[in-house]
Amino acid sequence: MNSNSRACVAYVAAGLCGKNGSSVYDYEQSKHISISGTVDANNVNIYDHERSCHVSGSPSSLYDYGNSAHIQLTMNGTQFSGYDYHTSNHFSGNVNGNSISVYDYETSTHYNYSV
Repeated sequence: MNSNSRACVAYVAAGLCGKNGSSVYDYEQSKHISISGTVDANNVNIYDHERSCHVSGSPSSLYDYGNSAHIQLTMNGTQFSGYDYHTSNHFSGNVNGNSISVYDYETSTHYNYSV
């Protein structure tokens, strides 16, 4: 999964846990990624200002217009898992307050974010 798609997933997961912001901090890239829009249990409509693209749909069936591919996201409390159709790889993670951790099976690496 590319770095900005991962950041968008982190932003959505945090939003579904009640944590909203105007950006997500990507510790891997050491920078804030500006993201705006709405996230709720039925609808996601966010805009990644860095890539100039939307990510929208229901949480379980997101569409990343930057990659022209779907992302499946399943929440279980503060834990989440999913599948990125752009890279054909799974991911998982958790939300702990304002901190989000995403494990990307494509790279076998944990990525950390905050909102």
